[in-house]
Amino acid sequence: MDAYTDYLLDDYSYFENFTDDVFLNLNLTVDCPGARLHGSNILMPILYYVIFLTGFLGNLFVISVVCSKGRKGGRLVDTFVVNLAVADLVFVLTLPLWAISTSQSGTWNFGPAGNLLCKLSSYIIAVNRFSNIFFLTCMSVDRYLAVVKVMDSRYLRSSRCIRATCAAVWLSSLVLAIPSLVYRGVESSGDELSCVEDNNSPFFLGMSLAMVLLTFVLPVLIIVVCYGTIVMHLNRHCAANPRAEGRHRHSLKMVLCIIVAFVVSWLPFNVFKVIIISSQLSSVDLSCNAQSWQRNGLIVSCCLAFINSCVNPAIYFFLDHHFRRRAKILYKNLGSTKLLQSHNSSATSTNVGTSGSVGTTAGGTQLQMFE
Repeated sequence: MDAYTDYLLDDYSYFENFTDDVFLNLNLTVDCPGARLHGSNILMPILYYVIFLTGFLGNLFVISVVCSKGRKGGRLVDTFVVNLAVADLVFVLTLPLWAISTSQSGTWNFGPAGNLLCKLSSYIIAVNRFSNIFFLTCMSVDRYLAVVKVMDSRYLRSSRCIRATCAAVWLSSLVLAIPSLVYRGVESSGDELSCVEDNNSPFFLGMSLAMVLLTFVLPVLIIVVCYGTIVMHLNRHCAANPRAEGRHRHSLKMVLCIIVAFVVSWLPFNVFKVIIISSQLSSVDLSCNAQSWQRNGLIVSCCLAFINSCVNPAIYFFLDHHFRRRAKILYKNLGSTKLLQSHNSSATSTNVGTSGSVGTTAGGTQLQMFE
């Protein structure tokens, strides 16, 4: 009887601990008042589709304009511009998946391919984030070399070196994003499936924290140093040549706007990411309001970060005179090509009609001859 009683007590204590854990999780993630943003399952999918449409068309337009002339008439910085547009173009192709998931309150129901789509889309987002900041850092260093180290940077600013740099950026981004491919997957919570990270792995959490420092804080510091040096150099040496100073300042303004847009878009996401990872690593018991604030802040900041993928084309069009001029040339060439094609088609139909008439006349003459 004592053994049976001990068994019942042990079983009851296990059940009590289990229900406490479940109640704790439900209390913090589901039953918390305001745990979910009101209307997020409606507004967020609409915003994701808008970002997808504008980002797809805008970046495709950038690639078409910059590559329209090939190597002729191009700038070295255009190589970075094209690579940025390609990264954003590939990224926005994943947004319909997240729009569908957000419309279903985060449920990831994509059938047998759900886990693969979860890993692949998360991997693409990570590659886009890393490649964007790396390309922006390269653009800042390129501006620094073009303005401050003009004579000492002929090899570093050659087309071959820049293409090798872009290849290195893509390779490093693909490698650094591998943890998102490995530690991201579909998990079931009751009857619902969600695409989530493995927050139980201290290695992944520590690596994620290190990635924020390596792929955001350090590049931003490099960018600030480059532009601070450039501004000091322009104020010191270029006052005697207003034309050269104006050309440099115009190029700097465009690149600086792209960088500011990226930092403003991704800074809140990285701040919330650091806060959440730090609280998970330190095993802090957060209140209901704190967890709701973290979760909702991450959702909003993630959406703000996604907007960055459709901002750059607008910056190029409104601030870059060279890009706008090439866009006009491309538009005129397309218009003249269509006009030429329509003219050729009408001329061809006219010739065919004339040939047919001649053939008919000749045929009638032959018939008359044989009659």
